[in-house]
Amino acid sequence: MSTIVHYPPSFGIQSLRNFLDLRRILLLVVIVAGLAVVVGFVRNQQSTSTPSVQVSQVVWQEVKRSDLEVVVLERGSLESQASIDLTCEVEDVRKDNINGTTILWMVPNGASVKKGDLLVELDAGPLQEALDDQILYTENAIAEKIQAEANLKNQLTMNLTAQAEAELMISLAQLDLEMYVDEENGTHKLAMEANKRRIDDVNNEILAAQATMELRREDQRGIQSLFKLGYANRNEVRRIDLTYLQAEGQFAAKLNQLKTELATLKRAEIYERRMEMLRLEGKVATAKRGLEQVLRNNEAKLAQVEAIKRAREESLKKEEERMERYQTQLAKCKIYAPQSGLVAYPSSRSSEVREGVPVLFRQKLLSIPNLDSMQVETRIHESALDQVRMGQAVRVTIDAFPSVSYKGSVKSVAVLPEQNSWSGNDTKVYETIVTIDEKVENLKPGMTAVAEILVDSISDVVTVPLHAVVQHDEQTYVLVRENDSLEPRSVDLGRASETRVSIPNGLMEGESIAINPQEFVDALFARNAEFAPAS
Repeated sequence: MSTIVHYPPSFGIQSLRNFLDLRRILLLVVIVAGLAVVVGFVRNQQSTSTPSVQVSQVVWQEVKRSDLEVVVLERGSLESQASIDLTCEVEDVRKDNINGTTILWMVPNGASVKKGDLLVELDAGPLQEALDDQILYTENAIAEKIQAEANLKNQLTMNLTAQAEAELMISLAQLDLEMYVDEENGTHKLAMEANKRRIDDVNNEILAAQATMELRREDQRGIQSLFKLGYANRNEVRRIDLTYLQAEGQFAAKLNQLKTELATLKRAEIYERRMEMLRLEGKVATAKRGLEQVLRNNEAKLAQVEAIKRAREESLKKEEERMERYQTQLAKCKIYAPQSGLVAYPSSRSSEVREGVPVLFRQKLLSIPNLDSMQVETRIHESALDQVRMGQAVRVTIDAFPSVSYKGSVKSVAVLPEQNSWSGNDTKVYETIVTIDEKVENLKPGMTAVAEILVDSISDVVTVPLHAVVQHDEQTYVLVRENDSLEPRSVDLGRASETRVSIPNGLMEGESIAINPQEFVDALFARNAEFAPAS
């Protein structure tokens, strides 16, 4: 079975079979043949004899039918299907004006490692120093949080105490008011009864004083009568007059006291009761307002200490997160292999990594490709793009192991083209990934690979070697054996492989053709007048 190959029309640093299509190959053949024909024609014009064709020198081949495979052949490089990139996950905390974290040690490029092996060790000194400081900050934050919690508990207790005191003041003020207005045992009731009792006592005392005054008056009259009769002296009269005057004064005093008690009773009933009611009611209202003020103050103070507590908790949370981040990053100063494979350093010079060089956060350090599953990164020329589809079968060969081929398939074809800036033209190529669909051994990333993408298959067609075809005057010919002579025959070309081309018209199976036609085309074109030399 032969294989038909589509080559890109551009010519560059890759081999001829990957950059020339069938027309260009045939054109080169025609140019060479044309030059030979021109030279032969000139010679023929200069001589009187025509070159002869030595049939014995012809290498014959019988025309056969065979199958052809139409492929798009491109070269590319190997890479792993499952490559793990390892980056620097350590943030820059240095204070020495050096950006990045210094690499202390790293495994050599290309080394084979197993899962769990140490790959890179970064300078952990600045992180350890930052972690030590952060531990102190965290301890201080813990102490402040504990103090805030204690202040909150104290404030809750003080709030309860202040509220209880305010509620007690209300209760006492209400009791005073209730005790004053009680109709049976109230303070006002008792005061009025006491006042009335004093009035009664004063009335009794007035009666007694009045009786005493009348008794002294009778005594005065009796002494005065005895004085007139000569039975009493002047001193006795004066003494009894004084006693009477005292009894009269005592009576008048009791009358005045009665007036005072009556006025006091009236004042207590009219004015003092109203005043005391206003005072007690005001005391109750003041106590209630005091409770409201205490509740508002309690709420404000509680909100304040709760806000301080939340701030301390948030501060502690931030400090703990920062400490945990430092601890995590300190552990990331040592990077271990996540899988077995081959260590590959970054190829970019702008991101060079080596021991003693500081690396930035998220900078790629190395990669570990899985060497059991490989793929080919290649580029398809735009002329063959419409023939390539995802899932098409591919035969992959490696330049380092040309005798071994691998089964593959097209994984992806880029939607947008890449610009070949190195070629100096506007040639468009599309990045294409071809996976090797079987386990491989001894293959490494970067090896050159050839991908033959099977785009079509033609069964049972007449084929001839590609180098058996010549072109003249935009016509294609093969040299056919006819009666032991060599004759050119015009043929139609079909699809071609790397080495063979199909002939849909002009040849039949079993005929013999020359596979070294370039040695005889000059003589044939010179001998046959209908085949003029190529200009």
